[in-house]
Amino acid sequence: MLRPGGAEESAQRPPRRVRSPVRESAARPTAPDGSRASARLSLACLLLLLLLLTLPARVDTSWWYIGALGARVICDNIPGLVSRQRQLCQRYPDIMRSVGEGAREWIRECQHQFRHHRWNCTTLDRDHTVFGRVMLRSRGFFQFLLFLCLVGVVSSREAAFVYAISSAGVVHAITRACSQGELSVCSCDPYTRGRHHDQRGDFDWGGCSDNIHYGVRFAKAFVDAKEKRLKDARALMNLHNNRCGRTAVRRFLKLECKCHGVSGSCTLRTCWRALSDFRRTGDYLRRRYDGAVQVTATQDGANFTAARQGYRRATRTDLVYFDNSPDYCVLDKAAGSLGTAGRVCSKTSKGTDGCEIMCCGRGYDTTRVTRVTQCECKFHWCCAVRCKECRNTVDVHTCKAPKKAEWLDQT
Repeated sequence: MLRPGGAEESAQRPPRRVRSPVRESAARPTAPDGSRASARLSLACLLLLLLLLTLPARVDTSWWYIGALGARVICDNIPGLVSRQRQLCQRYPDIMRSVGEGAREWIRECQHQFRHHRWNCTTLDRDHTVFGRVMLRSRGFFQFLLFLCLVGVVSSREAAFVYAISSAGVVHAITRACSQGELSVCSCDPYTRGRHHDQRGDFDWGGCSDNIHYGVRFAKAFVDAKEKRLKDARALMNLHNNRCGRTAVRRFLKLECKCHGVSGSCTLRTCWRALSDFRRTGDYLRRRYDGAVQVTATQDGANFTAARQGYRRATRTDLVYFDNSPDYCVLDKAAGSLGTAGRVCSKTSKGTDGCEIMCCGRGYDTTRVTRVTQCECKFHWCCAVRCKECRNTVDVHTCKAPKKAEWLDQT
């Protein structure tokens, strides 16, 4: 079992489960020569690409294709993973499926939170891995690799948010999978037992409390592994923001209870802890993003200090960043910006989704589009709902591209 680490993961470790002894030295095969390694990597990636291109949509909830090719082969040839992540990938392939589900969850939430902004959480360098643009069509665990190439190289507040919410997404998904019985290495929270009390009085722990302890520990071990190999300021920033994401999920655990007694008098209660909807975590981290603190690393590289005199010091719950954000108006791969050319904007809005702000003063194109929707739906006895097709013609406004020939070459 994974060891707990960090201040926010200080809960008592659950009892060990009996597992077959595995020598750590056997986790990594003997390194072949350069040509064999290159051929092996090419073959694995080619097979993976063929699977990702041909599998049906529902395969995103299955891990069978890892079993088909072998967890060791796949995990050893995924670019960007450090040795500790490869070991966890090989040892816990069922948890890697949950990691993939967490990746999809945080990407959706990130895009929801910034849907009306120039940066809308699609600022991902898609060419850092052998999967290229196909990764955007991939499913399950491989979507988590988007985490490895986030927001360019700029240590901006957007990078801080992405690291925090991605870490939170992994915690949320693993915790949920434990409680739903989808994983063999964890189940319900083993610590919520006995009698307790709250503002309403005494109650008994019962039901199946979500095992946030295991979710936090595994996410910490897997997500932080890459940063812990490095001793630079960026790694320190990423570790801090990863921890903020994990604690955010724990922050929104809720108490759910069932009443017992005559006529529902609730003289006795049975309660359990449950995860809140991930939207609450996303909303909270978005507020942390708005109040993120610009910092600089201390001389020993072990801590942060305010970037400028008069700035407040960052707390453990603050997101931190080093660099000012780019304006995200034009394509700039080095800064992690895809630009706003082609983005849909609102002609009448004065906010960040308005064409004036979204298009950075470049103007916009207008296209008339006819949309077909289901309308005037009626229920027909016994078991049918019949709707009419309604056509609605609307104007769609999209931002113009910069008037630079080289911009067209970049796309």
